[in-house]
Amino acid sequence: MNRTMIAISMLGMVCWFAAPAEGEAATGSLDTKAIEQAIGKPGETKDDVYKVSLPRKDLSVTLDGVQLKPGFALGTWIAFKQAGHDAVLDGDLVLTEHEVGAVFNQLRKVGIQVSALHNHLIGETPKLMFLHIEGKGDAGKMATQIKEALSLTGTPMEPQLAGATPIVMSTAGEEVDFDAEAIQKELGYKGKIKDGVLHVAVPRPEPIKLHGVLLPPNMGMATALNFQSAGGNKVAATGDFVMVSEEVDRVTKALAEHGILVTALHNHLVHGWPDLYFMHFWADDRAEKVAKGLRAGLDAMKKG
Repeated sequence: MNRTMIAISMLGMVCWFAAPAEGEAATGSLDTKAIEQAIGKPGETKDDVYKVSLPRKDLSVTLDGVQLKPGFALGTWIAFKQAGHDAVLDGDLVLTEHEVGAVFNQLRKVGIQVSALHNHLIGETPKLMFLHIEGKGDAGKMATQIKEALSLTGTPMEPQLAGATPIVMSTAGEEVDFDAEAIQKELGYKGKIKDGVLHVAVPRPEPIKLHGVLLPPNMGMATALNFQSAGGNKVAATGDFVMVSEEVDRVTKALAEHGILVTALHNHLVHGWPDLYFMHFWADDRAEKVAKGLRAGLDAMKKG
């Protein structure tokens, strides 16, 4: 082999090794600035996910005499993750019944997929509906399309004031008037507190994918247990258990045996894997009793 052929062969090998694996490089980074500019409010980055939270602070919602905090059960959120040339989108929009039609039609018109529409609670005033969305494409474009749909609602989307200090999630034990430490000890998991609400997230053990892209727990793929004060030495709790089919009956039974009301059971994703079921619940009782009931649900998921 002459020197020219050797040089060509070596160059080819260098190019082969330098070439990105399928689904990688040619992979740009997520354009978070475009998302922020489109929606008008900054988000937070964690585990390669950029998540924008838009709690419905415009609504005054009560259930069983409890005034629900925006971060407790009224939290619209939209999450983006880069995947190759495109971004994958997952989100949950909190809407009043009167807002559903206009938002649904707007999203379908621009190609954002509606993957679920349902209740999460029972008996709240005013009645709320939860519209789950998913998509794949240009992050900035999808964010603009969602902003246009949300502009048809009362969802607050004010940008953060210049120079304002962002709210940081604190460790439990602060900012609440119930025993958050006792709840976490009973559950066996640590949580975070923000605006008077204790948030505990319990990730699933197996990988979860949407459109073939791995979804971290903070894209709505972790069992969510939220707690706020209900007055009179009680706490209210809501959230959802994220389950595979074999776990559904066991968790339903465990919650019922501990007086926790199952308020909804449904899917959130259309192109997800594995098939997951989301079981929403409501409890309003002493912190110790509520925590024990939810711990029973978590334990039921681990059996079998």
